[in-house]
Amino acid sequence: HAVGLLTTQPPEEVGKESAPPKDDLQTAIELSLQESQAEERELNRALEASVEDSAARVKRKRCEAQGESCSPADWIRKEEWPVGIRNVGNTCWFSAVIQSLFHLPVFRRLVLNYCLSERILEKCKSHSDKRNIAFMQELRCLFALMVGSTRRFVDPSAAVELLRDAFRSSEAQQDVSEFTHKLLDWLEDAFQLAANGNSPEDKKENPMVQLFYGTFVAERTHAGKTLSNIEQFGQYPLQVNGFNNLDECLEGAMIEGEIEALHLDQTISSGSERWFSKLPPVLTFELSRFEFNQSLGRPEKIHKKLEFPQIIYMDRYLHKNNEQIHNRREEVKRLKEQLIVLQQKLECYRNYGSGPTKYPLADMLQYVLEFACTKPTSVSPAEDVRLAASSPTPPGILHYLPVLLVTPYDCSCQEPGDTGLSDSPTCQQQPPSGQRTPIFKPFTQCRAPMDTPPHPAPHSVTEEELRFVKICLQRWRSEVEINMNELKASIDRVSQALEGMYSDNSLCQVPYRLHAVLVHEGQASAGHYWAYIYDHANQRWMKYNDVIVSESSWEELVRDSYGGMTNASAYCLMYIDDRLPHLITEDTDDETGQVMQAMDSLPPILRQYVREDNRWFQQELKEWEDQFCQQPQEDLVSPTAAVTSTRAPSKDDPAEPVPQSGAAQEPTGEQEHVAQSVAIPAAFQEEYSRLFELSQEETTPQQDPRLHHALVYFFQNQAPSRVIERTLLEGFTDRNLSFDDRSISIMREARTKLRLIKPEDMDMEEYMQWHDDYSLFRTVFVYLLTGLEQYQHGKVREALNYLNHAYKDNAMLLRRGEKRGMEQSLIAFYRRRCLKEMNDNAATLFRSGEVSDVEEGMIIMNEAVIPCMHLMSRPDMVSQEDLDTMEAVRNHWCSYLGVDLDDSLQEKLGEFLPRVLDCSTEMVVLKDPPTVRSKVPHDLCSRLAAIMESITNTSVVAVK
Repeated sequence: HAVGLLTTQPPEEVGKESAPPKDDLQTAIELSLQESQAEERELNRALEASVEDSAARVKRKRCEAQGESCSPADWIRKEEWPVGIRNVGNTCWFSAVIQSLFHLPVFRRLVLNYCLSERILEKCKSHSDKRNIAFMQELRCLFALMVGSTRRFVDPSAAVELLRDAFRSSEAQQDVSEFTHKLLDWLEDAFQLAANGNSPEDKKENPMVQLFYGTFVAERTHAGKTLSNIEQFGQYPLQVNGFNNLDECLEGAMIEGEIEALHLDQTISSGSERWFSKLPPVLTFELSRFEFNQSLGRPEKIHKKLEFPQIIYMDRYLHKNNEQIHNRREEVKRLKEQLIVLQQKLECYRNYGSGPTKYPLADMLQYVLEFACTKPTSVSPAEDVRLAASSPTPPGILHYLPVLLVTPYDCSCQEPGDTGLSDSPTCQQQPPSGQRTPIFKPFTQCRAPMDTPPHPAPHSVTEEELRFVKICLQRWRSEVEINMNELKASIDRVSQALEGMYSDNSLCQVPYRLHAVLVHEGQASAGHYWAYIYDHANQRWMKYNDVIVSESSWEELVRDSYGGMTNASAYCLMYIDDRLPHLITEDTDDETGQVMQAMDSLPPILRQYVREDNRWFQQELKEWEDQFCQQPQEDLVSPTAAVTSTRAPSKDDPAEPVPQSGAAQEPTGEQEHVAQSVAIPAAFQEEYSRLFELSQEETTPQQDPRLHHALVYFFQNQAPSRVIERTLLEGFTDRNLSFDDRSISIMREARTKLRLIKPEDMDMEEYMQWHDDYSLFRTVFVYLLTGLEQYQHGKVREALNYLNHAYKDNAMLLRRGEKRGMEQSLIAFYRRRCLKEMNDNAATLFRSGEVSDVEEGMIIMNEAVIPCMHLMSRPDMVSQEDLDTMEAVRNHWCSYLGVDLDDSLQEKLGEFLPRVLDCSTEMVVLKDPPTVRSKVPHDLCSRLAAIMESITNTSVVAVK
């Protein structure tokens, strides 16, 4: 069949202690903390909104991945809207690559008009040639359907299976990048057969080579001689790490730095340079978003932000411009050195002083001027201290007195009745002579006690002294401001010169326009792929996510593709030469010159193929309508496709979850009616009864029946009957269960029932929400389970991360119902244990005084302890036990204030102690936990029993 078609025709909170009597200072502190709590509430609302948005994104992806409604009526293509490609099992990458190629008209014409003569076919005896021909035939058929099909999406199974068969052998690794390269290699080999069957080595006539391949010149200097050679490239690889935009990536790829000579005093420029000598019409950049972590022994994704333009000018990378570019690079180097010097000078003004803490020089001069102009006072500071000491200090502030007495702090001073900050200088104690003590802020800005002088002031100053000081300080401050403005203007001029270095007209002659962006969302081991492709005819961006094709925007593309904001980022950029309009020109009629519409652009044999498929599709629609009309109304079920717990897990699924104790709920009368309301085979009724009986079993710490099946979870949470009905039917449609004739018969019956369901019969948002909740429940379970296992094996830091995620996600479930999640107290108990141990570990490292140990202790505090305390202090999650634990952590670190520490330790303590005392001001984002293993219910249950036994017996249990 394939050969026939080829030869006939061309062819996606801080807990507050109840304080005893308060003085004004403590009142000020509490007012400040209340303001911080208000800010925290705003932050919590923002974080919750972010969580809901993330959940909505996951939900959208699941809907998009599944987007095939059970009703054939919803499979109909809308007018000339682009066609989607069905995901046939972790093939979203295939959809993204094929869509980006299909929507390049010049390539689409090549595929559709591909043909081989009988003479060439007779010579194709090798397995690889036959496979390539078969793949091209399937691709032709797929492209033809994408042009003229009346279906909303097409099935690529035949082409995908050929690729998969190749990777089942020892031919290559099973990796998405390898799949993509293999696909392009096959296309190149297939076109080579058509271009020149007699001389496969000569690829000049190969249209794939002409379209996608270019050449570059590699030059290097050795012993004063320039050596060069010309090499061919297809997808050009670019490193992401260390660069901020695409131009920087290209500069890094084109130039290798100087190499230091071992036995000479000077450096030798024996590094190599690359220059493009011939650019292909379609220029593809492959962004290296993955790297292998040697310490962890696994690949990791690079989430760094990388910007790229819609139009990039390639002149600066061409070999013919190398002399001009060399001169400009020297100029760039000189300007960058000048810019660094200017920035350093400006920084000296902005951060002035010889001590560890520095301040703007202009502000310091202004503060000194304000001090000198303050009215002298006759009361000595010592008398003020004695007056303050005569009043009792409330016990609630005793913890923090060392901070106030040992280290000076500044406070915004206000007169009684003032509504804003005073313009007067900051209150500051004077350090001993010859020593500068850093200003330290253990709390947020606080009001000064009302009965103390508002500002420090000189004891005495004469008019002549004051006039002299004012003249000098004002002149110096004016000079400083003038110097700073001149430096800023110089920095702006140099920056503009740098930005315009390659933007003059002489280097803007070779524009390339962005055609497609292939996006990956997830981690190195799993994720989802989709593509953004520019619709040149209508001048708009389109998003192709498996079967879902939607109009998009540049702003959405940037949000999903630049990286650095979410775990989604571009991994491949496809640019086309903007000087070659034929690349994007649609087919036109030779006689009239008019653009040919859909089917008219297909070769006759493919046109006939598409018409047959469309007639078959119309027959499916008619049979569905006839069957639906004959079905009695009382026999109807309801819903639309969704994820069922009995299907085989895929890479795109989220990590797994956790249990809760409590008795099962009795089903409602509506639920009991399910088995009788639908005329289903006995197998359906048996499965329903089995799962319902399982839901009646008692939940214990050692076993949770909800882990076995989604329906058990639904029964216990009194889910609507239609959700239960559809989930039951979906479970029997899984192809993996079709291992004999009876199973196949049951599967067909279940599919028939599902096809009878109209979209309006069921609230799909509700249906998806129930399945999302169950998926999140299992995720919580696995987070807890993995966290407990890590804790038992002494990996406390990893355990704390898992337990934080478990607690946060479980809290979301419990808001919807007490049986939606698991018992929160178990997670909280072990989270507090891990927090205490991590804090003790950080304190031990800190007290050691060793630089590396102190740094490690600070990392533990900043990345583990403080984020955990931030989450624990949320008003909707905090418990008394959590408050007590957090207070113990704070007391531990405050106890070091009265200890004689090295200056470096004192400085480190001053940096992070305010965050420990009030961590609610932190913007905390939890680190994603590593991918967890095991999604099999039996495995989860056995691991639960083993870890609970281990906890009870306080011994480590290894679970196979």
